Amino acid sequence: MAEITKMLPGYNCGECGHLQCKDYAEEISIKRDFSKCPHLELERFIDTKAEIQEYLTTHIVIEEKGEDFPVACQGCGEGITGLKGDRRADFSLGPNPGEPSCREDLFPFARLNDIEPGDVLRYRALGCPVIHFAKVIMYNQGIATVHLAGPHQLLSDEFHYKDVGICMVTGFEGSVNHGRVPDVGETIKFLPSHCRMQQVHSGVIVHSEGNKLRIEGIDLKVWR
Repeated sequence: MAEITKMLPGYNCGECGHLQCKDYAEEISIKRDFSKCPHLELERFIDTKAEIQEYLTTHIVIEEKGEDFPVACQGCGEGITGLKGDRRADFSLGPNPGEPSCREDLFPFARLNDIEPGDVLRYRALGCPVIHFAKVIMYNQGIATVHLAGPHQLLSDEFHYKDVGICMVTGFEGSVNHGRVPDVGETIKFLPSHCRMQQVHSGVIVHSEGNKLRIEGIDLKVWR
């Protein structure tokens, strides 16, 4: 599905009913239905749509269970990568059971005192160009633990948020979706499943319980 994701317009607008283009890419690979993406119907994306259709006629997308290549295209041998295919991740990190997304710990540089559980925050993570919206689970000692909220939330007239500016992401918590489960103390590269830019992150494993992990020392800059 990674190749199809790269071919899509990449706006992650949510018009197709999915939070991210990569999720719609999976639906396309199964149903061959392009009608849910309004951008593919625009004239400037005619060639893109034709390219995806041609790709689907020459490739068979399959699910693999191995640790090295959990999601692969038959004949391509593609593993876990972000949109920059030269950056490979050890695993993809999804939500814990019953939760809507990975948990993120945020440190707002604005040092606000009026953040409460249930608030929706608008912020930009340090080192990332994308504006995020997230719902606060808890707020303690200046750190907000949040679940990410999709852009479809903005369609509601009841939607209100607090703009907290630039935040440092100090930690992630979630479960390994695909790939190997690392050991505590390892410095790893991982792909958060909710990341709209599908960028490979790095960090250090500070807690591990089954396939549930806590990662700290987060950085978007990945070494070779």
